[in-house]
Amino acid sequence: MALQALKNINRTQAGNGESEAKGFPALLEKYKSEIERALPRHINPDRMARVALTAFRMNPKLGECDPRSVFAAIIQSSQLGLEVGLMGEAHLVPFKSECQLIPGYTGLIKLARQSGLVQDIYAHEVRLNDTFTLNLGMARSLEHKPMTSAGGFPASDEERGAIAGFYAVAVFKDGSRTFVAMSLGEVERIRDNSPGYQSAKRNRKESVWDTDFVAMGLKTAIRRLCKYLPKSPELATALSLDAVLEQGKGQHLDLFEAATGSYAPVDVEEETEAEVIPSSDKPSRTTTAKPSGNQDSDPVLRVAVDAMEQATTIEALDEVYIRLEADFTDDSLGSLMREYRRIKEKLDLQ
Repeated sequence: MALQALKNINRTQAGNGESEAKGFPALLEKYKSEIERALPRHINPDRMARVALTAFRMNPKLGECDPRSVFAAIIQSSQLGLEVGLMGEAHLVPFKSECQLIPGYTGLIKLARQSGLVQDIYAHEVRLNDTFTLNLGMARSLEHKPMTSAGGFPASDEERGAIAGFYAVAVFKDGSRTFVAMSLGEVERIRDNSPGYQSAKRNRKESVWDTDFVAMGLKTAIRRLCKYLPKSPELATALSLDAVLEQGKGQHLDLFEAATGSYAPVDVEEETEAEVIPSSDKPSRTTTAKPSGNQDSDPVLRVAVDAMEQATTIEALDEVYIRLEADFTDDSLGSLMREYRRIKEKLDLQ
């Protein structure tokens, strides 16, 4: 009954009916009990609703978005274990008539830690008056000593000078470490090549790069670092959602897929406007979903799926996925993720 109610929301046509007349708050109130039954047990629906309404009311532009897309973004955030709003783990951002879910750098850090293989992960900006030493090669090392003031405490940002670059460090469970360092120029080139940033400039609007450059620089370093880390499905999904935004494309979050944990991010390299399917017209995924036909032509994927099928709990499935993920390239990782979500959905209903 709960999942059928979500399908009914998806089929509600934008521009008609009660959902548009009263918007997201009314839709949330109307379907709250169905959402509670559809969400995983670890999610508190009352807290989710309060956080969702607070985030929605803080950005009046969200009222112009399709209420179903706001709903889907909130539920997808809950599935990832991220809270939208003031905590900075994730944000709701209007994109045309669609609400986008954007993970913050604190959210990426949280998901990296929750993978079970990363003990700590952090990022910092480096300023011109700091002491910063970077060594690469056979014995890599990174040392950063921020400029200090009286008593040995860090000096103010003004005293430390302009930003020179950013770095991010990950500490694994076995105590080993890895890091990335990015100059200011490199971060600015990534910003300037972002279709989202370019669109904001063309339309003479402020982007998040303008209002919070340091946070975006830290996030860029964290995102670069995550390419070299073992990724849980949740972290991989968050990175993909973020990449869609950077490409200036719509995420097309689907309410039913978000609630059942079966959402697979679009491939931003291959998607074209002609291939975009409105969420209301997408076929719903059910427990009878068949394995991807790609297995027939990809023996590595077939072996990986067989290994995941042996898992009897979601925890065991996650462990298998994390081990397998390193064997797949960016091009084939999406297929592995789709199979993971299919098997996870089956385990959820057992």
